[in-house]
Amino acid sequence: MPEQHKPGEKAKESGQYPIIGPRGGETGEERTVVKGEPFPPTPKPGQTYGKPDKTKH
Repeated sequence: MPEQHKPGEKAKESGQYPIIGPRGGETGEERTVVKGEPFPPTPKPGQTYGKPDKTKH
């Protein structure tokens, strides 16, 4: 099963996380989340966040 994160869950690493639709397809949107911060609410119910594109600091 692909990596998925729910809104409100704390991020284990910083990066740009794609928003995944209820059926598992990418929506084309992403959000930047910093390590230790909670994932923000998704635009629509049933969406989650996928595997991050890690940022370099």
